[in-house]
This record gives sequence, structure tokens and C-alpha cells, in this order.
Amino acid sequence: MRISRVVVTFDIAPPLARPLSDALQVLDGGGNINVRIEATDGIRDVVTGTSSTSFGRLRSAPAILAKILEEELAPEIIGQDPFQVRKVRDILWRLTDYHGSTGLTLLAIAAIDVALWDLMGHAVGQPVWRLLGAARDRMPAYAMVGWLNFSVDELKPIAEKAMAQGFTGVKMKVGCATLEEDVARITAVRSIIGHDRRLMVDANQVFDVSEAIRRGRVYQELGCFWFEEPLRADNHAHLGELRSTLDIRIASGENDFGKRQFRDLFERRAVDIVQPDIRRAGGATECLEIAAMADAFDVAYASHGGGPHLHLLAAMPNAIYMESGFLPDGSTLDDGCIRMPEGPGFSKPAWGH
Repeated sequence: MRISRVVVTFDIAPPLARPLSDALQVLDGGGNINVRIEATDGIRDVVTGTSSTSFGRLRSAPAILAKILEEELAPEIIGQDPFQVRKVRDILWRLTDYHGSTGLTLLAIAAIDVALWDLMGHAVGQPVWRLLGAARDRMPAYAMVGWLNFSVDELKPIAEKAMAQGFTGVKMKVGCATLEEDVARITAVRSIIGHDRRLMVDANQVFDVSEAIRRGRVYQELGCFWFEEPLRADNHAHLGELRSTLDIRIASGENDFGKRQFRDLFERRAVDIVQPDIRRAGGATECLEIAAMADAFDVAYASHGGGPHLHLLAAMPNAIYMESGFLPDGSTLDDGCIRMPEGPGFSKPAWGH
């Protein structure tokens, strides 16, 4: 079987009526990139794999990424065997090394990698998680409930909805102008979810070390399960210092690029929980290798975002959570977990009601 065609499309999202915000930025909408890879062995019909990459901001980004995919990467993979996914990845890393295989370049490589795994699943008629040698058939999930521009009064019904859908953990943004505001917001959510459900907090990289220590001590007293991105994501050395100072679990990784940056994160003992983003990490292949490294360092794995990541988590013995938005109305989790789907490729869950 050989790759015969790569089709790239993109769209630009309209401005949001009410953009979401965290302590670092306003997510006012960017757009999406869609990749379709076709392959054939000359005997049977064309087999297709797809992927989609979204941008929370920067409306110019989808067009730029499409250009990289169409003109630089796609021509290099025509004629390759889609099942030799690591060979394809290495070709693309070498090709892009001169200007750097991170940033938008790595998002492009990731889009191809995810589409290839989807294609392999469709070629053999199996979900990707079964191809990987699964460790489980369901995955615990938590809900992201508390953007920073939501008022305290708005947070409560959102948390109530998460509980009604069966989530056993929720995450909310911190990093308000004052610690007192953070405490009020955390207390409001805790009043809804109780003390038997996990509450995680995410600072989106905005603190320096001293402020992260100051606030982290309060977050841990409030019973928060993890403290996410307390410092700049590339500040691995100080993350390690913070982890050795605080009792609360330190989580980071969504803004690290490629497995070698993650290796440094692990060697510095900088995190208790690693959170790769499948786009920035470099795709499904790279995430699987990051998870294996993390397991060797006794570091737990929790995805940034969901989608195809669900299938990967099934194959990671050290995976503890998938990040999720709300389920379709009327749907609920199965004892706090998402069941693995049975459709081919990176199929989506069939929600229970």
C-alpha cells in the first residue's frame, strides 16, 4: 500500500460573541485545518485517513499551516507506505530541521501522523486503540468547567452540569489578579462538586516561582488535585524546584514540543503529571513515545484535550485522565469513564444515555 494523495483544506472561524479567556490569553477563535490522506495497493479501493487541527486564536494560522502541508510536507510522503508511520515521521523531521521542527511545522507533522494512524485503522477495519495493544477499554475523564472570564455565579451551574453528566473530576482556571479571587472561585466550585470529586487548577504559565509557591500552598490547602502550568512551560529547571517545594502535584506539558523536550522535563523531575497536546507534541506516534518515557520515570499521563488522544490513552498504562468538554445533551459517563469506541480508525465514542 502506498500514499497516493494528500488533500488539505482549512476554514477561518468567525469572531466569537463571547471569547473565552485564561490568565494568559483571550481565545477569540482561529479556525481549522483538515487533512485527508489517500492510499491504495492497486487492487482494492482507495483507503482514507483524516485528521483535524484547530486553533483557538490567530486567524492567519490555518492558511499558513495549509501552505506548509501542501507545498513542503505532502510531496515528500507521496509513494510512502502509510503503515511505516515512523519512517514518514523521520522523513518529515529531517526535511524541516533547517528551519526548526517545532511550532507550526510540528503541528503540520502531527496532522499527517494522526491521519496516517486513522488510515491504518480503516485499512484493517479496527479502532486505533486496538491496534496499539490496549491496557484498558475505558478512560476516566474530567471536565473543563471554569474559564477565567466566567463569574463565580456562572461557575456553579457549569459545575453542576459536569456532575450531572457523571464526571468525577473538574478543572478550572486560576491566575486572577489576586489570590483572594482565585480562592473565591475554587470555593464556589468545591461547594458544588463536594470533597469526594477531584478539582484541578490551571494557571496557564503566568506566575513566577515565588508567586507560584505562594498560591500553590493555598491551592493544596484547598484540596486541589494538581497545579497545572504554574510557570512558563519551557522553564523546566524552576518547575523541578517548585515540585520539590510544594505537596500539590505539578502538571505541565501541553506547550512542550516533541519528545526530546519532554525528555528534559522528565530528567529534571519537573512534573508529577505530564500533559502532551497531540498537535504540539508531534502527533500520535510522538505521544505514545512520550508516554513510554513518562512511565519509565514514574510520571502519570493526562491528555491535553481529547479527540484522537482517547485511543492513545487506552494503550498507556500510566494514563490517568482525558480532558473533556461537556458530553452531548442527555449523555452520561460510565462510572466516570468514556468507553472506547469500536468504529475503525480514530472513531468517536458512542455516548450512553
